[in-house]
Amino acid sequence: MDLERFLADLQNARDYRGQLTHIARIPARHARYAELSAPLHPRLLDHLKAAGISDLYSHQAAAINSVLDGGHVAVVTSTASGKTLCYNLPVLHTQLTSPGTNALYLFPTKALAQDQLRKLQEFGLADGPRFGIYDGDTPAAERGRIRRNCHTILTNPDMLHLAILPNHTNWMDFFERLAFVVVDEMHAYRGVFGAHVANVLRRLRRVCRYYGSVPQFIACSATIGNPGDLMHRLTGVKAEVIDNDGSPAGERTFAFWNPPFLAEGERKSANSEAAALFLKLVRAGIRNITFAKARVVAELVYRYARAELKDEPEIASRIMPYRGGYTPEQRREIERGLFDGSLLGVTATNALELGVDIGSLEACVLTGYPGTIASTWQQVGRAGRGRGSSLAILVALDNPLDQFLVRNPQYFFDHANERAIVDPYNPYVLAEHLTCAAHELPISEMDLPLFGEDAERVLDVLQGAGQIAPSERRWFWTGSGHPASDVNIRSAGGASFSVYETAHPHEPLGTVEEASAFQMLHEGAVYLHRGESYAVERLEIEERRAYVARRDVEYYTVPRTLTQVKVRSEALSRPQGQGTLHFGEITVVNHVTGYRRKQLLTDTTLEVIDLDLPPQPFDTEGMWFTLDAPIRSDVRERRLGLEGGIHGMEHALIGMMPLYAMCDRMDIGGASHPLHPHCGVPTIFVYDAHPGGVGISEAAYSRADELLEATLRAVSECPCSEGCPSCIQSPKCGDNNFPLDKQAAVSILQYLMRR
Repeated sequence: MDLERFLADLQNARDYRGQLTHIARIPARHARYAELSAPLHPRLLDHLKAAGISDLYSHQAAAINSVLDGGHVAVVTSTASGKTLCYNLPVLHTQLTSPGTNALYLFPTKALAQDQLRKLQEFGLADGPRFGIYDGDTPAAERGRIRRNCHTILTNPDMLHLAILPNHTNWMDFFERLAFVVVDEMHAYRGVFGAHVANVLRRLRRVCRYYGSVPQFIACSATIGNPGDLMHRLTGVKAEVIDNDGSPAGERTFAFWNPPFLAEGERKSANSEAAALFLKLVRAGIRNITFAKARVVAELVYRYARAELKDEPEIASRIMPYRGGYTPEQRREIERGLFDGSLLGVTATNALELGVDIGSLEACVLTGYPGTIASTWQQVGRAGRGRGSSLAILVALDNPLDQFLVRNPQYFFDHANERAIVDPYNPYVLAEHLTCAAHELPISEMDLPLFGEDAERVLDVLQGAGQIAPSERRWFWTGSGHPASDVNIRSAGGASFSVYETAHPHEPLGTVEEASAFQMLHEGAVYLHRGESYAVERLEIEERRAYVARRDVEYYTVPRTLTQVKVRSEALSRPQGQGTLHFGEITVVNHVTGYRRKQLLTDTTLEVIDLDLPPQPFDTEGMWFTLDAPIRSDVRERRLGLEGGIHGMEHALIGMMPLYAMCDRMDIGGASHPLHPHCGVPTIFVYDAHPGGVGISEAAYSRADELLEATLRAVSECPCSEGCPSCIQSPKCGDNNFPLDKQAAVSILQYLMRR
């Protein structure tokens, strides 16, 4: 691929308006190798030789040596660095030399499990250890055979939680000989999902101990800022971190692309710009993957390209979309097309961000900053696997974080990966898993350290609710059925709302946690499930049900929400410039009052509709800034809008927080009050948008100086005059971005930065 020529063609095109704001060249990296402490089983050496692998990269050798020495290991290296061999080789070596040894492989997606099963089968050990996938797609008739006969089970945390642990007596032989637990794509387990998975893994360790096994944990991850801490929080064990990447990498060109202005404060849609880049890449014969944030956008980019290629059928036949909702067979077909080169381009969600092997692509387009530096490198790493050169283009969205990065590209290249945040002791999450654990085996005092210092207090609460009964310092499940079936490990707290398709009213389509139900399931909302879009036809609040109908629409819905915050307790506080920063427990009351319909590719508001729904309260953690008198008087003396200033600062802070906590924008909420009833002064709140909190605002509290500095730069450097989506406007704003005052926001941020 002639990257220089392609970039030059972009800049010479008639529709080019200076979108390329920065081009970085990342030099190639040479391989480094190392020796094993002891030789592997001859059959594994034969396989490596047949695959053309004569030496192991330094990180592979270090990981294998550590595992075979009996240690827990966390391997943290780049995409396509051969992390799979770091666990497959020591596990298979042990199974070949000690027949009957078992291993449990956990993957965040079914596609990864399928991909890794194929890699295990390639070792050609037909008469050796047996492998099998045990997940929701496994036919019921096959499950018993896999459970009884396979030495390595490939599954996901959901299946472990719902099917394996509650029925551990059926797995007695497997657990008695369980020697290894592999946690692949460890960085995917953060926030609420990570808190649940951490408790599932503690339940697993407890069941293993009951059957007399103490498995080693082997984790693999994309590069993150705190791999050892994340491993400990997820598993409860301390591991050796291996992050000295010895794999080679080709030269990479990384370009930042900012959509041009259409008018003051309004940019061209990033989705339409990404669609045009995808089309230019496939017309140039450059094999690429173009990532979109939403499944329906991935489809729309594909449809746009197909329409433009109507007179070029040969090229049109070589592009496809890829997203959740396709059958496993359809996904495998697309993956094979990427691997063997028959496909030129794929538009995809982050379903392809994780490590499914799709061979060597030449380019990657990211529609919007993925939210973290780690996820960005994961997506970029899907192109240029191995020694080949590659191109990555980040198309900036019109929000504070994306615009900050395209104006300050060195921030991205100079800063380390973010810390992944997991709080396994979230009381809402912990309570749910203690009921599951008590159902699996009575909880003893010996189990309490696994679940943290608050476990006994939470057990007392469950006892008061009649779910747990104590007897001689043991706690027993007193309910009926399987409590695990009532715990959704991808949400936190509250009884979920069930979603039913109107045409099939007896079989649930999905669930939505209580705190988000009114925002996602109000009448008229567009509900996305497994890649398909549905229109919500009615919401039955008392029955906790929503009924939806399948519809292909080219718009999405944004709820209008009024938010009030009550301070329950303050845990920390400190001076912050000419204000004060606080952290503690709060109650958030959300009131959904209506919604907006917005066109997908342009984000144009099509219609505003009112709703009549009751308020929804939930308890969480948050940080908040209170403004001292000098700030308030200065803003007023300059005839700036104090309320608009704190409102704009709130939006900008939320937009920038993913730089400092490994989270999604949807994990954070905010509110601002010109005279807060508890604080008595103007107050800006930023909080975890999940019941109980997941550690995001606590992490932001500890790095508030950095957060404020980056937020000030994002707002003050934006070229708009009144405030725009690139700095202080928010697409989630329940007040339709009114009032906002950019100059007041800048002044308040400057006062809070003064020492």
